Amino acid sequence: MMTVETKNVKENEQPDRPEANAGQAGWKRWLNYQSVVKQVPFFLFLALLAVVYIYNGHNADNTIRRINRTAKEVKELKYEYIDLKSEVMFLSKPGEVIKAVVPLGLNELSQPPVILKDSIAAVATTN
Repeated sequence: MMTVETKNVKENEQPDRPEANAGQAGWKRWLNYQSVVKQVPFFLFLALLAVVYIYNGHNADNTIRRINRTAKEVKELKYEYIDLKSEVMFLSKPGEVIKAVVPLGLNELSQPPVILKDSIAAVATTN
């Protein structure tokens, strides 16, 4: 009886071996020359996608740097604008204007200005 049982076990083990060989045959089928040559366009497409992905990353980094540089420049120009605006407001005060025009020979009026009236228009309104 032992021989029959061992014979049955050996028969049961044999179908497992072809399945293992089928898995190896599957890999060999993918690695032969003709299969690899058929896959070359796909590999080239993947390489192109990788190049586009890398380019997109570099382009995004450069855009971010340019935006940051422009934002810094805008901030500096804003500070310069505020500084110049405050300086102009200070220099446009009447006391500062008088100090600025004295070297040009202009002086502040000591008398109030004379108002000129049109004599013809005054006669026409009275009639």
